[in-house]
Amino acid sequence: MEELGNLINGFSVALTGPNLVFMLVGITLGVLIGVLPGLGGANGVAILLPLTFSMNPTSAIIMLSCIYWGALFGGAITSILFNIPGEPWSVATTFDGYPMAQQGRAAQALTAAFTSSFVGALFAVMLITFLAPLLAKFALKFGPAEFFAVQLLTFCSFVGMSKEPPAKTIAAMMLGFALAAVGMDTVTGQLRMTYGFPELLKGFDFLIAVIGLFGIGEILLTMEEGLAFKGKTAKINPKVVLQTWRELPRYWRTFLRSTAIGCWMGITPGGATPASFMGYGMARRMSRDPQSFGKGEIEGVVAPETAAHAAGTSALLPMLTLGIPGSPTAAVLLGGLLIWGLQPGPMLFIEQKEFVWGLIASMYLGNIVGLIVVLTTVPWWAAILRIPFSVIAPVIIVICAIGAYTVHSAIFDVVMMLVFGVVGYLFKKLRYPLAPMVLALVLGDMAEASFRQAMLLSQGSLSIFWSNGLVGGIVTLALTLLAWPLWTGLKSWLRAREAHYRLGGVR
Repeated sequence: MEELGNLINGFSVALTGPNLVFMLVGITLGVLIGVLPGLGGANGVAILLPLTFSMNPTSAIIMLSCIYWGALFGGAITSILFNIPGEPWSVATTFDGYPMAQQGRAAQALTAAFTSSFVGALFAVMLITFLAPLLAKFALKFGPAEFFAVQLLTFCSFVGMSKEPPAKTIAAMMLGFALAAVGMDTVTGQLRMTYGFPELLKGFDFLIAVIGLFGIGEILLTMEEGLAFKGKTAKINPKVVLQTWRELPRYWRTFLRSTAIGCWMGITPGGATPASFMGYGMARRMSRDPQSFGKGEIEGVVAPETAAHAAGTSALLPMLTLGIPGSPTAAVLLGGLLIWGLQPGPMLFIEQKEFVWGLIASMYLGNIVGLIVVLTTVPWWAAILRIPFSVIAPVIIVICAIGAYTVHSAIFDVVMMLVFGVVGYLFKKLRYPLAPMVLALVLGDMAEASFRQAMLLSQGSLSIFWSNGLVGGIVTLALTLLAWPLWTGLKSWLRAREAHYRLGGVR
């Protein structure tokens, strides 16, 4: 009941005139970002974050989170109409969405995608509403050792659960840690890796890094690929929407299964992209007619969209309650909260109740507004893709440069943005994951501070990380996840060796 009362108060905050306007603007910008390949939720939030510095923190985070919802919705439009994933998690949607568009069922595919996205996000927001306060109260018992254990678990989860090669994940994370260490040591006051540049006394600004890594890096890669937009047109009318809505309840098992997958992958640092593929794979495996998938099966659109939105939304749960982002976009939002002087974690629910519950209420409203916006404006977004990318790309680069310059009003930041853009481009070309690097860049200082505080409390003894069942269990789980790729690699090697000897014996 207490949570429901707080949520009602949150709606009174979110339903003010200015916040509703920011919500609508955020959704519209988000759909545009999702439609344009080369951008994305994390990129859009990072690029537009400097524009919110003069705003009230509650209004700013509502607008930025609605940009994220809009980007989640918008990615399906290009996947279905153009066979171009507007977002990484929309790749699985192309498998059946584009064949449906080719068969003249584009409106049905888009309606199914938007509705599935709405359902997945709604369940995830309900999870945040009722689980976040409990998790925050539990986290109030945490000390430096417990916080470091949770942060260690997050880092190790990226290594153990990521689909990327563990060596590449660790390499990206180590670079992020190195960048986070640049500047003045907050404990000793010594300078670290500034190399005589006074601009680096405060370290690498997180915002400059993400604008370069995501915005400029994606644009450089997309320009190299010479992306051309060709696809189907679509117009959604009320009759098609109602017909599709009557059909969708048949897939209630797919909705529940994909929502569960998405929420789990969002809370753990799995991410929306693996969740969408896992949701699609499970739907195909559980289907009575798996051969129909890939040929225009509506269930092949429902499953990945539900899972991706559930994952993308539930990733905000650990960010709000523990200060641990569950996705790159959540990491960017975490950086925004820190810039505004708000410390994510259990105390946020006590010291900034109005902010937290206003944000949660805006998730419900933003999800509803997003569904209405995309259902009524699909032809406009599809028409945007008729603009040559040679025109769109320079506009995005200029927006990135303006965003970077406004952080400290320094040309040095624009130069660093370009440097990080080249790094992001190289990472994508070499298939190194950016998410672990961004995570380490955001959490590196916090993890270091927690570790050093724990060492001071224990007088340098690592036994503090096994001093009680809670911290010991978290650290043990973290180390297990870190070693998991070694274990699976060893098992694969033993199987291959056994098969080799068996074949040798047969010969």
